[in-house]
Amino acid sequence: MNLIASADRNWAIGLNNKLLIRIPEDMKFFQKTTTGKVVVMGRKTLESLPGGQPLKNRTNIVLTSNRGFQVKGAKAVHSMEELLEELGQYRSEDIYIIGGESVYRELLGLCDVAHITKLEYEYEADAWFPNLEKEKDWELTGSSEEQTYFDLEYYFLKYERKKKS
Repeated sequence: MNLIASADRNWAIGLNNKLLIRIPEDMKFFQKTTTGKVVVMGRKTLESLPGGQPLKNRTNIVLTSNRGFQVKGAKAVHSMEELLEELGQYRSEDIYIIGGESVYRELLGLCDVAHITKLEYEYEADAWFPNLEKEKDWELTGSSEEQTYFDLEYYFLKYERKKKS
C-alpha cells in the first residue's frame, strides 16, 4: 500500500481540518497518482474535500468509528479489521492512504511506499505525518528537482520501506 501527503519541514500536514497550503502542481500530482485507484481516508479528511464529497474516479473508503456514517459514493468501514477485509479485494499497489493523521499512523506499518510533497517551510499546524526520517524501516529513494510556488520551495519525495535482508 501507499501513503500520499504534503508535509512541511516539521512533518505538519494540516490545521483546522485543512491542508497547510494548496499548490496547483501538488494537486495535479495527487490527482494523477490516485485517479483510478483506491483511496483510504478518515471521516474528517472526507469532510475536508471539496463539498465534503468523495473523490471522483477513485474507489473511496472512509474509516470512521461512527457506525451510522454513510456517504454516497464511498464505502464506510468502522474498524481496522473491516478495513483490511475490504482492502483485500484490491491490489496493494493500487491503494493510497490519504489522511488524516490518525489514519496515516494506524496504516504506516502496512505500507511500502510514501509519496511526500515536502514543503521547505514551517507552518502552524495541529496534525502531523509520521516523520519518516526518524523511522528506521524507511528510506528516501527518490527526489524531484527543487520546485517553487511563488516563494515557497518544495520537493516531490519518495520513501520506501527497507527490504528485509
